[in-house]
Amino acid sequence: MKKNKRLKIKETIIEHIVNNKKEYIIITLIFIIGIFLGVFLTNNTSDNNIQETKKYIDTFIENIKNTSNINFMGLLKNSMLTYIILAITIWFFGTTVIGIPIVFGIILYKGFSLGYTISICINILGIQKGIAFIFSTIFLQNLLIIPATIAIAVSGFKLYKSIVKDRRKNNIKFEILRHTIFSLIMTFILCLASLIEIFISTNILKAIINYISA
Repeated sequence: MKKNKRLKIKETIIEHIVNNKKEYIIITLIFIIGIFLGVFLTNNTSDNNIQETKKYIDTFIENIKNTSNINFMGLLKNSMLTYIILAITIWFFGTTVIGIPIVFGIILYKGFSLGYTISICINILGIQKGIAFIFSTIFLQNLLIIPATIAIAVSGFKLYKSIVKDRRKNNIKFEILRHTIFSLIMTFILCLASLIEIFISTNILKAIINYISA
């Protein structure tokens, strides 16, 4: 039974991606462009900004090293709230025709932030320590965050195209409802990413923090 359920879920996901492959390609390209822009900006960042970022990373690492009892529930609450707000923002602008450029802008910014963060960490900590820091702080949860965020944007983009093609009220209501349900499912996945971020990534970081700070 479990195998059948897994197969059905896998088939549903594949079917969804195939049916919306054009939208996924466009949104993913926007995200990738954002990553490259983030890397490009890092390469052109002034020494003062790099030093400020280095101080921030050093302070963050020291706080992790010196904190014996981490408030995991407080961190989880803040993390979930951040991702829920992100999902609601993309969902909201995805339900309006004029909001699609903003959805594209959010995806571009998410890619930019990821590219900048990865690049600046490697620049400051070096390749080996930088990769270790990135893996323990942002990698695992982003395996869920990136696909879920892109999926909500794709859903909004699809809604926009449906409204443009067919402006009948019944059709619009149905598409908005479908977009809302799909966004709620992706929001649940983002909440799972929060659990990974706080309870897995944080503990991995604590386990290797001495190596990173050495």
